[in-house]
Amino acid sequence: MSVLAPKGFIATGGSMGIKPTGRPDVALLTTANGLPVAAAATFTTNKAAAAPVQVSRRHLETTGHQVTSVVLTSGNANAATGEAGEAAAMRLCSETALALGVAPTSVLIAQTGLIGIPFPLEATIHQLAPIVATLGDDEAAAHRAAEAIMTTDTFAKEVVVTGSGFTVGGMAKGAAMLAPKMATMLCVLTTDAALPSDQLQALLRRSVEHSFNRLLTDGAISTNDTVILLASGEAGPADPHEVEAAVTDACQQLAEMMAEDAEGATKVIHLIVKGAASDEEAHLAARNVADSLLVKCSFNGEDPYWGRVVSELGSAGVAFDLHRVTVSYGGTMVCEDGIAKTHDAAAVAAHLAERHVTLECDLNLGSGSATMLTVDLGYGYIDENRTTS
Repeated sequence: MSVLAPKGFIATGGSMGIKPTGRPDVALLTTANGLPVAAAATFTTNKAAAAPVQVSRRHLETTGHQVTSVVLTSGNANAATGEAGEAAAMRLCSETALALGVAPTSVLIAQTGLIGIPFPLEATIHQLAPIVATLGDDEAAAHRAAEAIMTTDTFAKEVVVTGSGFTVGGMAKGAAMLAPKMATMLCVLTTDAALPSDQLQALLRRSVEHSFNRLLTDGAISTNDTVILLASGEAGPADPHEVEAAVTDACQQLAEMMAEDAEGATKVIHLIVKGAASDEEAHLAARNVADSLLVKCSFNGEDPYWGRVVSELGSAGVAFDLHRVTVSYGGTMVCEDGIAKTHDAAAVAAHLAERHVTLECDLNLGSGSATMLTVDLGYGYIDENRTTS
C-alpha cells in the first residue's frame, strides 16, 4: 500500500505523454476528503533549484504548511526553463486543483527528468483530468503512483512502517544524482498520526539528516530534490518521538533501495567511520571516502586497496593521526596504526565479492561516529550518463 497505508489518502498514476515511450509519467496523491492537512517538506540546496521546487516552497509558505495534494511528473525536470517553466509548474498545480475541487495553493508539485528542456505543457495538460479520475485507495492505486515517478529506476520504491496506533507510508524515486545536503531524490511520505506542521517539519529534517543525507552514489546534487510529508491525523494524536522514529525508518529503507538501484552499481557499501573527534567530523570523513572515485573503483574491482581510503580520511579536513588509523573490510582489519596488517586475504576477498560490503575506519581520536551508504563506480554508470539521459 505504501503511501496509502495510512488512513485518509488516495492516489493514482498514469501517462500524460511527457515520456515519448508512453510509460507512466504523472502521479497524484491527495487527501480522501479534499481537506488540507499538516505538511512538511525539505528541498534541494542546489542554487539552480527547479521551477517545481520554487512553486512548492511558495505554496507551503502561503498556506502555513496546510496541503491537500501533491502532483508529481517524471521525464522532464522542468529545471533551467525560465519563466515558462515556472508558469508550467503553476498550471499543473491549478489544473490538478480544478479537477479535485481544492485551492491551487494547497497543491505541491515535484518533477524529475531531463534538465534544461522546456516542459511540454500544451501537449500534455489535457491528459491530467482523466488520470485524476482514476484515484483510488487500494494497493494498485498506490503502486501506480510509485511507478509513475520512476526515471532510470528499475523498480518502484515503496515502504510501510507501523507505529503505536499510527502508520507511515512512503514512495520514492532515485537511482542517480544522489548526494548529501538535503534529500537527493523525490519522495512522498504520509502518516495518519495527528501532529502540527511545525513538529512535522522538525522531525522530517532530522529524519532526512539520518537517512537521505547519509546516502551518496555519484556526488551530484539534483536541481529537483524534494521530500514531502503529509499527516492526515485520522489515527489521532501520537508521540512525536515515535512518529520521528517511524519516519526515519521509512526514509532509511527507501535510501537503501536507492543504493540498491543506483545506476551501474555492483556493490552497496556500508561505510562506517568511528573514533573521530566529533560526530560531525566523522560524517565529513565518511563523506570524503564515499565521494572518492578511486575508492569506488577499488570496490568495483573488489580490491582492498586501503591506501586510497586512508588518503581520503587524511584529506577530509578533520582531526587525523596517520599513526592511529585502522581500516577493516567486513570485520577483517587490513590496516592498523596507519600501516599494513597481516590478515586473512581470502576472507577479505570473499567479503568484497558480495553485493553488500562493509568498510569500517577507526580514527582512534575520540567518540565521534557516522555511517554513510554509497556504491561502487561501475561501467553501467558511464554507459547511462555519457549522453543526455
